[in-house]
Amino acid sequence: MKQKRTLVFGDIHGGLRALQQLFERAKITIDDRLIFLGDYVDGWNESAETVQFLIKTAENQECIFIKGNHDLWCGRWLELGASNPVWEEHGGKSTKESYLKTGYIINENHKVFFQNLKNYYIHKNSKLFLHAGFTSIHGVEKEQNESDYYFDRTLWETAVAMDKHLKKTSELYPKRLKHYNEIYIGHTPTINYGIDTPMNKANVWNIDTGAAFMGKLTCLDIETKEFWQSDVVQTLYPNEKGRN
Repeated sequence: MKQKRTLVFGDIHGGLRALQQLFERAKITIDDRLIFLGDYVDGWNESAETVQFLIKTAENQECIFIKGNHDLWCGRWLELGASNPVWEEHGGKSTKESYLKTGYIINENHKVFFQNLKNYYIHKNSKLFLHAGFTSIHGVEKEQNESDYYFDRTLWETAVAMDKHLKKTSELYPKRLKHYNEIYIGHTPTINYGIDTPMNKANVWNIDTGAAFMGKLTCLDIETKEFWQSDVVQTLYPNEKGRN
């Protein structure tokens, strides 16, 4: 009997072709559990189509969808018609165009998709999944500022800056990291550090490998740590800039 895999996906940013490549390269089946770390939209020109693909995928297998900052903005627009210059400058304009050209702007399933996104998910063996981070030393459930789930970078910056020899039993080890065996995030592209593969610092795994920019889309098996990647996403959309 085939063992059920749990695969975690980095930020997609409207790159449906890259996502479809990953499904093929990782040989994903309906037996796999899929965890998506957010930012489904804003970047390449298939944001609405990406969300539709995810909605259909979830009809056939277990999917967990985390909310990213770009999903926060897009959800508000679909629900309330609310927009803002920051969102439009960082990919919102292409997302609007995608929704208008496809007609999914009037599809209630898309509104429900954004409404039901999770701030975080805790898997067995104390594995935490969220888009960006949290700041509470008491753990993710005690976070006072909901926006930190979508925008915080200090969790990742803390992990990156840590002495790699520091043991988890040390009083100097960051308390918010001690609550979990592993933490999986997106939000901060690893290509900012000159790396186009997942990064592991302390017990934090960053799966955002820059699909919105000049990087690839990645999914990773949380047990074996084997990972698969798309082509550089811009090569799949040669006439577009994405968020570059």
